[in-house]
Amino acid sequence: MTDWFTDAQALWLTIKLACLTVILLLLIGIPLAWWLTKYQGRLKPIFEALVALPLVLPPTVLGFYLLLAFSPDSWFGQFWITLTGEQLVFSFSGILLGSLIYSLPFVVQPLMAGFSQLGHQYAQVASSLGVPPVKRFVYLILPLIKPSLISAATLGFAHTLGEFGLVLMIGGNIPGETQVLSIALYNHVEMLSYDKAHNLALVLLCFSFVSLTLLYKFNKSFYTVKS
Repeated sequence: MTDWFTDAQALWLTIKLACLTVILLLLIGIPLAWWLTKYQGRLKPIFEALVALPLVLPPTVLGFYLLLAFSPDSWFGQFWITLTGEQLVFSFSGILLGSLIYSLPFVVQPLMAGFSQLGHQYAQVASSLGVPPVKRFVYLILPLIKPSLISAATLGFAHTLGEFGLVLMIGGNIPGETQVLSIALYNHVEMLSYDKAHNLALVLLCFSFVSLTLLYKFNKSFYTVKS
């Protein structure tokens, strides 16, 4: 298998992982961020710390504990094998679950900031007009936090693109299955193929730069139109 084909596989796998991570994290993160914003109990700092833990925890440490949790010897690993017939470690499903945990704060925290800035008057007016809670949330609350949604999706995508230590710990280095772009880049560096490593690094750099540029552009445009 030629290097260019392996690198193309790694690129596709990286984009696939980032897109699925963002989609699933938005589905999980929106209700979680809404609940954390509204919850005022004594355990709130603990819940917020658990969500933010991947921000300060080294990826290899998180990857090590997830490796233990996902292994066929653990109850969760055995449950997954019973459910799907496949093991989590050294699989795409495993690195996807790991990415969901690792990128969680990059999606949830911008959403929490957006929800926190909302006043109560919009929901109160909609409630007085008889709009059901679900419709209020979908058609009123979510459009009002559009910049936060864009920020959450962009940061989650960009962060997942650069994952290395966690993916390597959980998924190993299997071409076409768990070898993402950052791992393929590391392989080229180990083999002293700096020209090929430079090409992959440039791809990651361009993806990150374009993502952040679009983030600032659309958020600025939204605020300009809104004001």
